[in-house]
Amino acid sequence: MVTITLHCPHCQSEALVRNGHAPNGKQLYRCRACGRQSRENPAPNVYPEARREEILHAYQERSSLRGLTRTFGVSRTTVSSWIKKNYDGNLSLMSFSSRDIRKRRCMRRAS
Repeated sequence: MVTITLHCPHCQSEALVRNGHAPNGKQLYRCRACGRQSRENPAPNVYPEARREEILHAYQERSSLRGLTRTFGVSRTTVSSWIKKNYDGNLSLMSFSSRDIRKRRCMRRAS
């Protein structure tokens, strides 16, 4: 008989107890040490890198966040988090908000 020891992904404790099933049928476990719940073999929800780059490139081409949501079926919050992670220090790739554009126009007129 093969015994598999499961560890809590959060605190690495072995004090796990079964805690029902997820909607997809996978077994859920609750950690007695930290009280958090996890699945036996969680599958990460990750978009392929090529798809991510395609969506970010469409954003660079001035597509709106809502337009990207409709076109690619990706949540606005997901796209926003990708933009924040990828373009924080690189303003040349980041699109400016309408407020920034208005400020620049006012600065040009004042000069």
